[in-house]
Amino acid sequence: MTLNPTGTQFTITHGRFAAVVTEVGATLRSLTFDGQEVLWTFAENEAPSGSMGRQLLPWPNRIRDGRYTFDGESYQLPITEVPRTTALHGLNDGVAWQLVSHTADEVILTSRYYPQRGWNAVLEATIGHRVGDDGLTVSVEVTNVGATRAPYGYGAHPYLAADLATAELTLPFAQELLVDPERLLPISIAEVTAEHDFRETRVIGDTEFDTALTGVDGAWELTLTTLGRTVTLWADETLPWGQVFTQPQRKALAVEPMTCGPDAFNEGPTHEGLIVLEPGASSRSVWGFRVS
Repeated sequence: MTLNPTGTQFTITHGRFAAVVTEVGATLRSLTFDGQEVLWTFAENEAPSGSMGRQLLPWPNRIRDGRYTFDGESYQLPITEVPRTTALHGLNDGVAWQLVSHTADEVILTSRYYPQRGWNAVLEATIGHRVGDDGLTVSVEVTNVGATRAPYGYGAHPYLAADLATAELTLPFAQELLVDPERLLPISIAEVTAEHDFRETRVIGDTEFDTALTGVDGAWELTLTTLGRTVTLWADETLPWGQVFTQPQRKALAVEPMTCGPDAFNEGPTHEGLIVLEPGASSRSVWGFRVS
């Protein structure tokens, strides 16, 4: 028997929507509306590239030099982004998740993260994907099932298929994270630059993003109109950050809802967004898509 690189593929459908979630990583591999793919993604027999559809936990984005200090102890994570010498996007890469339930319109998967190099806590994550009349809803609950406190952050990494030259974008963010240009690590949080201010709808054109944005009040949503449809990505108040990235070939826009900004495990401008889970405590976030 030949196995797919991302394991079992779980398909869910409802009305005009269908989605595919993979066993490996609880990755969102596909979302279709009236049979048309909404995501820029990978095939069933391929492995994802560029973090396509990944669930980013127990931290999103970058940790400087893979190092952090928590509760008086220093930790060194493996360097997973070698050119920038960072630990990128958590511990979920290549992790097989266990099936909790799979119905026609919903799949729920779970996994645990045990102590390993640079990590000393035990977290249990449960992620549900459900399609309904309004689109796709992703529910994420993470519980500290160990005996020690745990630093925690979450993000997701969908790419929206788009013709960026003509796509119209609306973003809610009033602030952006200023970073050093070589390593994309935090310097300060400032008012969103004119280049990245899309609070009024406009064409993306040749605008470049690899940018962490914030400055929203509660739940938020963005809209992307392209290829004959309008896609709305929405996120609840637990996800006050969004990393926006223009795919180099200008075929997609990555939008990553996040509980915290880059390098939140370390002291600096994003540190206050770090979640600390006491033993037995949980964190829950919800985000999703609408399409019209």
